[in-house]
Amino acid sequence: MEDLVIRDADVVDGTGADSYRADVVIDDGRIVSIVKEAAAAGCQRPKAVRELDAEGLVLSPGFIDMHAHSDLALLSDPDHSAKAAQGVTLEVLGQDGLSYAPVDDRTLEEVRRAITGWNGPGDDVDFDWRSVGEYLDRLDRGVGGRGIAVNAAYLVPQGTVRALVVGWEDRPATPRELDRMRRLVAEGLEQGAVGLSSGLTYTPGMYARNAELEELCRVVARYGGYYCPHHRSYGAGALEAYAEMVELAGKAGCGLHLAHATMNFGVNEGRAPELLALLDEALDAGADITLDSYPYTPGCTTLAALLPSWAAEGGPAELLRRLADDESAERVRHDLEVTGADGCHGVPVDWETIEISGVANPALGDFVGRTVGASAARLGEAPWATARRLLLEDGLGPTILQHVGHEENVRAIMRHRVHTGGSDGVLTGARPHPRAYGTFPRYLGHYVRESGLLTLEECVAHLTGRPAARLRLRDRGVIREGYRADLVLFDPATVAAGSTYESPRTLPTGIPHVLVDGRFVVEDGRRTDVLAGRAVRRGPT
Repeated sequence: MEDLVIRDADVVDGTGADSYRADVVIDDGRIVSIVKEAAAAGCQRPKAVRELDAEGLVLSPGFIDMHAHSDLALLSDPDHSAKAAQGVTLEVLGQDGLSYAPVDDRTLEEVRRAITGWNGPGDDVDFDWRSVGEYLDRLDRGVGGRGIAVNAAYLVPQGTVRALVVGWEDRPATPRELDRMRRLVAEGLEQGAVGLSSGLTYTPGMYARNAELEELCRVVARYGGYYCPHHRSYGAGALEAYAEMVELAGKAGCGLHLAHATMNFGVNEGRAPELLALLDEALDAGADITLDSYPYTPGCTTLAALLPSWAAEGGPAELLRRLADDESAERVRHDLEVTGADGCHGVPVDWETIEISGVANPALGDFVGRTVGASAARLGEAPWATARRLLLEDGLGPTILQHVGHEENVRAIMRHRVHTGGSDGVLTGARPHPRAYGTFPRYLGHYVRESGLLTLEECVAHLTGRPAARLRLRDRGVIREGYRADLVLFDPATVAAGSTYESPRTLPTGIPHVLVDGRFVVEDGRRTDVLAGRAVRRGPT
């Protein structure tokens, strides 16, 4: 007898097709049969060891978070309700060109310091890997050898590769260095990575010229992976930066997935249609392009990420040294407040839009939840003095919310034909962005039920089938016989994000059941102790 039958579910299958009512039978982690309109047909209904009454609930494929920062959280937090409770059954890690493989001992320590604000220091993680394959094996073992909360795929991070080969210097790679970077990218893909990421407003990845990036993308194309850039500007020059990535990927013959695609800052208010026209022209000409976005207006990154790239040349230790030097710090301030630093997307910083969301040093906790401008006024000092203090005293640790987005741009982009969902969720800090805990139920609750911007079938396809196709997953992302039973049951009348800016770690409502590989990781609205997630490796082209 089969393991489980989910009875009388309203199935939204991830293809965008109309929903239908069915009994869905699961055995040994896979969907073994789908019996449509079973009750009405009066046929012999399927039986199983366990039956779950899904009357009034939608059954959909598990949601795929195309832009996640759970690289260490999956190894240190077996609960991981931030994602499991949302119905996320697969996360794509290695984002923005910076993660923890491939590395050597030197690079690992540098990267750990550089992205402490994204993932925490990792003091509770045994960094017993160095290659991409070893990191994926570590995900398979997970917590105590039992696995991880949800599945995970990995992108080779171009900035980490450059740090390993070239270092943190702002210069072109030599031919020998470029050849080694090509080999490292190829090895990562052979070991199971699904593509390559870049963070082109983050050091050291931003030091790469387009010719270097194109060569790495040619390697990715050979393996059937995709290139996922955080491109060079989401502010001044955003359209040019998008066009640059479309051209680069086209020259390399590589699939392109645009990370957290948006148009931010005042210079881009209402300009999403220009971006979408650019993408439509390329798509109509045969380009392979997808994108992801989160359903919120503020962005989230580290405070250090706003700084000009020259200040970070040489790595995190050199950046801290320059910040401690008054003359260098004044140059940084001028670039930030007057010129518009490349780290701040070419737009002069408005300190009233920069809210501190987390710090590593508990002694600095009073700054959390306030903008830099507000804290500076409270202290009676210039905003840059406050920002500099935080960077130095917290060792580059502060994370920020950047209130620079526009709702009309968010809504326009999420309706596009190649859109997928990604939380870009940073899980560290006292008050992280609510998108880390709320992205997927917010899509279903706010943008489907409340605003009607997307139909339920459209939205589920954006969050499941379409990202699975980008990842070349041949047995996930759609409810179909023979496919993996990564599934979500939710109430379309009540599903909603619980997280807010004031209480960002509040779990969602209306998602009573989540299955990974046919096992309940959320049951009756509660996280179980099941660790059914594993690394999902690149499939055949």
